[in-house]
Amino acid sequence: MDILSSAFGEFQLSRFPRRRKDQLRAWDAADEYILQHLSENEAINEHSKVLIVNDQFGALAVSLNQFHPESISDSWLAHAGTKENQTDNQISQEDITLHTSLNYPKQIFDIVLIKVPKSLAMLEDQLIRLKPLLTRESTIIAGAMTKAIHTSTLKLFEKIIGPTKTSLAKKKARLIFPTIDESLNITDSPYPSTYKLEGTQYQISNHAAVFSRDSLDIGTRFFLQYLPATDKYETIVDLGCGNGVVGLVAAEKNPKAVINFVDESFMAVDSAKINFIHAFGPERTAIFTPTDCLQGLAKNSFDLVLNNPPFHQQNVVGDFIAQQMFHESYAVLKKGGELWVIGNRHLGYHISLKKIFGNCITVASNKKFIILRATK
Repeated sequence: MDILSSAFGEFQLSRFPRRRKDQLRAWDAADEYILQHLSENEAINEHSKVLIVNDQFGALAVSLNQFHPESISDSWLAHAGTKENQTDNQISQEDITLHTSLNYPKQIFDIVLIKVPKSLAMLEDQLIRLKPLLTRESTIIAGAMTKAIHTSTLKLFEKIIGPTKTSLAKKKARLIFPTIDESLNITDSPYPSTYKLEGTQYQISNHAAVFSRDSLDIGTRFFLQYLPATDKYETIVDLGCGNGVVGLVAAEKNPKAVINFVDESFMAVDSAKINFIHAFGPERTAIFTPTDCLQGLAKNSFDLVLNNPPFHQQNVVGDFIAQQMFHESYAVLKKGGELWVIGNRHLGYHISLKKIFGNCITVASNKKFIILRATK
């Protein structure tokens, strides 16, 4: 557990979920830069109403807990990490108010701190949603590592919020200072966006944070061709569901099955819910769960898990999420239950699946992707 030191105190912080021998910190230089700027410029006081956006594991909210901040995130993991770090630092859960990306507060804020997201679509959606919460007296400080701030990033701030300046780089981080221009017209967010799922009549709705929100990605397209259709599956999990296309097609092919849509993104799970209800109506039963991988799902309860593992958690790339998904899939599957996985051929998922399940067969493959099946 690492110590974040700033003018606001010292705090023990960890990433979430906690992994043994994790060498990664729960904050970055941009978090430190934001806190330093706040303290040196006396931009915050005991009366300030503070809003934080995209706080990864609560580094900003925990550091500023004395000001009772409100925090918005699309990440279930970010919420869970914030709560864990509050507990470790003996901070009351009531001192920080957490909001999902679909449930913005309504009040005016004096200070808004934004960790700039990788997705321009997400940033656009967030700035449009934030604009009504600001006045000319409000202070906005956005921050990110320098490599994540582009001309297009600054143009979005200028288009939606107002004239924008940046700081000098420090430890490869940079701050953004937009000035609120109340004369700028606030347009409605262009999200959710929609597209027609090829070969079907389904209109697929996608919130701003959803992966491949403009069209079907090539990996999923390949996966859909081989999804099983049989009466033996009564309970199916679309793990890392995104907009729910995999679970949607699985529901069509397995009309008696109950589909569980699971993702750590609140926007992803809501997109999947919109799409499922639009396709099948409220009569068809499905379950929609924002969580970390399969946390909270009953052990030995499911017939089939469908999974296209992500390569990264926030800005960290690796196979650790895939490994967690494989292990937790084994735990929630009934005896005889199956995990179907699609991945790039070079990732070697078959090795891990054989170690965990004791077996693994190839369902289909092409030059880029491979679909694997492991049975408990």
